[in-house]
Amino acid sequence: MADFLLELLCEEIPARMQKGARAELEKLFRRELDASGVPVGDLTIWSTPRRLALIARGLPLRTEAVRDEAKGPPVGAPDQAVDGFCRKNGVTRDQLESREVKGRATYFAVIEKPGQAVADLLAAAIPAIIRDFSWPKSMRWGAASISSESPRWVRPLSGIIALLDGEVVPCESGALTSGRTTMGHRFHTDGVVTVGGADDYAATLRDAHVIVDHEERARIVREGAAKAAQDAGLTLVEDEGLVVENAGLTEWPVPLLGRFEDDFLDVPPETIQLTARVNQKYFVCEDGSGNLANAFICTANIDADDPAIVVDGNRKVLAARLADARFFWEVDQKKTLAEHAKGLERITFHEKLGTVADKVDRVAKLASWLVFDAKAPNGDHNLARQAAELSKADLVTEMVGEFPELQGLMGGYYAAKEGLPQEIAEAIKDHYKPVGQSDEVPTAPTSVAVSLADKLDNLLSFFKIDILPTGSKDPFALRRAALGYIRLVQTNNLKLSLDQVVHAWDSQPNAALAEKLTGFLNDRLAVQLRDEGVRHDYIAASRDWAGSVDMRIDRVEARARALTDFLGSDNGANLLAGYKRAANILKKEGWQATGAACDYTRAAAEQALTDALGEAAPTAAAAISEERFEDAMAALATLRGPIDAFFEDVTVNDDDSAKRENRLNLLAGFTAAVNQVADFSKIEG
Repeated sequence: MADFLLELLCEEIPARMQKGARAELEKLFRRELDASGVPVGDLTIWSTPRRLALIARGLPLRTEAVRDEAKGPPVGAPDQAVDGFCRKNGVTRDQLESREVKGRATYFAVIEKPGQAVADLLAAAIPAIIRDFSWPKSMRWGAASISSESPRWVRPLSGIIALLDGEVVPCESGALTSGRTTMGHRFHTDGVVTVGGADDYAATLRDAHVIVDHEERARIVREGAAKAAQDAGLTLVEDEGLVVENAGLTEWPVPLLGRFEDDFLDVPPETIQLTARVNQKYFVCEDGSGNLANAFICTANIDADDPAIVVDGNRKVLAARLADARFFWEVDQKKTLAEHAKGLERITFHEKLGTVADKVDRVAKLASWLVFDAKAPNGDHNLARQAAELSKADLVTEMVGEFPELQGLMGGYYAAKEGLPQEIAEAIKDHYKPVGQSDEVPTAPTSVAVSLADKLDNLLSFFKIDILPTGSKDPFALRRAALGYIRLVQTNNLKLSLDQVVHAWDSQPNAALAEKLTGFLNDRLAVQLRDEGVRHDYIAASRDWAGSVDMRIDRVEARARALTDFLGSDNGANLLAGYKRAANILKKEGWQATGAACDYTRAAAEQALTDALGEAAPTAAAAISEERFEDAMAALATLRGPIDAFFEDVTVNDDDSAKRENRLNLLAGFTAAVNQVADFSKIEG
């Protein structure tokens, strides 16, 4: 058995592409060797900005000989069929064997495949891997690039190491030939580095100031940045994405802490952090009070003799960026948000939906209605309207133009600087929330109203013009808007009927739009609840209300959760079984309740069910009218014993037509009482 090392050396691979490149290298290597019959175990795959490396351990030096047999047409078959079989299996007619199969002579092809040297198979595999490698973006280079047949790679390839058991596997790709040499660190080494094999590869490159293990580099960045901050009496603002990116930008990472001028701290801290992160890939720090400190941590790709020189160079670059941010901050404040908002008239929201200013008008109207008429939430409708009218104003500011990620947040800062009420500033800042599943959900009344109105307007606007998400596409983030709406309703215990929302938004009766939106929101709610263990059939059973689609998702959720608890109990499970039996009898008979009552001596179990139903049905109905679903189901649970006894002791299809009619009516009353809570016919089991 032998170990194989493959290194593909090139110019800088973008950090964001390295994870995908490692997965692609593994996939293609396994594909090529599986096709050649070479077993592949665990692989070690590393990346640096300048190389991809793969180590496969325990490969055989030769593949085993293989003897395959293929059954062909019967002897005497047409020549065309026999010749086709021979071509398919790479044999001639005189190589075919004849064997008896079920009393009939049949041709067989016996194919002997001798063992092959794995080095030869690898030599053929490496060019195929390079040729088929998929990058998000790739390029051609050099004189050969004039031809569309020239190699493509993310950046120009400059070297190939291919060593099996320490010996070079000869192969070619374009103008490159394989060998055992590579390049060390750009500044810490001179010339080429010679590698002996898979075992000494990492150590040899470490001596050349290259750490090939990307996870080790990430650990150095993570721990080194935290220590640099701690040594300065600060706390690192953790950012795992930035850790990975810095590890992908360096081969010899050295985290260094620097300081920038205090007066930049007058700029909102999120702006400083985003400037440092996006433009310079720097970490930021906080002081003991949790405030942003005038410190940054850069990751050098060199073990400098004088780190202060490196830090100062990075400080100057960051200072220039922060000066730009401060300029934007100061320029934007020369106009009020209301003045900025006038610029929204020049921005198209959607060609069928008008401008962003038109959208703002709709959101402001709906936010005011939510607070004043719907009392969801209960607050000051004037504040809600003003906050909505200013919510998108920061889209035309210089700061958001430079950093779109800060939309909403900057509007909140500008509102506060302008002296607007705190409720308005917070509502502007938070009106996009919640964005993701882990994002904070607004709870202040004005913030909730504007956030709800913004999401509802997105949903209603696009649903009205029949632009809905598909299985793979959601260009206007309507699923995210729906989940945001659901979380706002859940967190703030809101009771919003969507038919009323649609009427307030559109001012015209539009039942179809209300039903379409309700169905979409209920589907999103179902996904969320299923992730929490609520069965899909419980959700389906809860979506109807008094024979129509329930327009309140809070009520759908409450019923589904109550069903989950109830049917998880013995009483609930047995009551469901009784319901299914009763429903099946009624369906088989095609029975519609007549409401007639007949005088005869009822069986004890029949009378007991009648009495229990007479108590449970109105009790459950009263609880349902007050949306106390747990209490309603507790009332229905009292029917479990009587319905079991009824089926045990009573013959429903009695020869006496009066008894039969009365008992079928009794079962119809029982199923109707149960269906008050939810549509039990949709529950499986």
